[in-house]
Order: sequence, then C-alpha cells, then structure tokens
Amino acid sequence: MRINADYAEPAIVAGGDLPWIASPLPGVDRRMLERDGGEVARVTSLVRYAPESRFSEHVHGGGEDFLVLDGTFSDQYGDFPAGTYVRNPVGSRHAPHSDEGCLIFVKLWWMQPEDQDFVRIDTTSAEGWQEVSPGVTAKALHAWRHEVVEFLRLADGASLPERDISGGEEILVVDGVVEDGDGRHGRFAWLRRPDGRAPALRAVGAAGLLVRRGLLSVPPIVLPSDT
Repeated sequence: MRINADYAEPAIVAGGDLPWIASPLPGVDRRMLERDGGEVARVTSLVRYAPESRFSEHVHGGGEDFLVLDGTFSDQYGDFPAGTYVRNPVGSRHAPHSDEGCLIFVKLWWMQPEDQDFVRIDTTSAEGWQEVSPGVTAKALHAWRHEVVEFLRLADGASLPERDISGGEEILVVDGVVEDGDGRHGRFAWLRRPDGRAPALRAVGAAGLLVRRGLLSVPPIVLPSDT
C-alpha cells in the first residue's frame, strides 16, 4: 500500500477528517497519513487505542517515535499521558496498552539504526522552552545528525517566516489553527514538504506544532524484503 509515499512531493492531509481503519489487533484503529509497504510498512499515522486495548510484545525493527495526543499510553516502561514525546530506537521492544484509551501520532520505520536514543519528554512541562522569534517558543525533543524534532508554541498571530528546508520539513498541528499559502489547517492536519522553500505560516489563535526537519536528507531504513 502506498499513501503519500512520493517523498519528493509535498503532502497536506486533514488528519482529523480521515476514516478510521482497523488494525490487526482489536480495539486499535489507524488514520493513515503516509504509508509505504504491507502490514510491516514505513508509516506516519494517527493511532487510536480503545480502553483496555493491548498490543502484543513486539520488536521495532525500524524504530518508533510518537506523541501522545489524548489519554494515556502505557507499556512496561511507564505511563505516558497526553503531551509525552517518546522515541524507541531500532531493535527495542515493548508491549503497549491503554487502560483509559488514547490517541497517538506515530512514525514507524523512519529511524536510522545508529540513532539509539531512548527519549521520553513531557511537552506540557514549563521547563526547556526558548523564544525563537516574537510570539514563538520552542522545546527541543531530539536531534541526531540530519534530523531535528521540536515542539513549537505560537501565540495568536505569530508566524514562522518563509524558510529554506534542507532535508524536508514535517508539521503536525497538535492544537489550534494555522494558515499558509495552501489554506487553513486545523487540529491534526499534517504537512510534509520536500527540499526547497516552505511558505510562511501564521497562527490563527494560539497553536501547538510538532515539527520535524531534515528527515528526508538520507534514505529511509530499508524495509524487510518480504513486505
């Protein structure tokens, strides 16, 4: 299955409007933002866990990172409430579940094997924020060679200017509304742009953005040949 899998092309998806698609495990559904592969695939998606749903223990052959958007995500390493950013590197394993139910934004099979950082950061904490421009504050979540991940808070009317994006840029609108030359983008809108220039973006009311840059500067990790 291929969905927005041409990484040389921009993709703009109203993630909150996509249909839910059942996963192989009961109680776990997905909204697919991009996908390249079979059941084991390079994906970016919104994943919804029903209350008391569970995934069997599994290994992340291509790594995993996610942001908890609603509810609480749990595994053997702890309970991660809304606002928690998590990275589980290539080769890690866990058995996720959610007692109350949760919604996460997750990327699979995008991580490089040498990037072995485990990350757990509370983006709702008051610590670690820096003002980067008028009305815009940033919290660093992860950086490794080509890739930089951060959470941005934009005050009403604050803007990100038109900018060069070597290695591409990906934005998830976590809350609020933003607008650019392609229109207005509400909660769970997902914007991916390849190398080049990204248009200026302005917050319509306060907004929170998960931003990733440089991910497309190196080839993604190779999927298993039988998928």
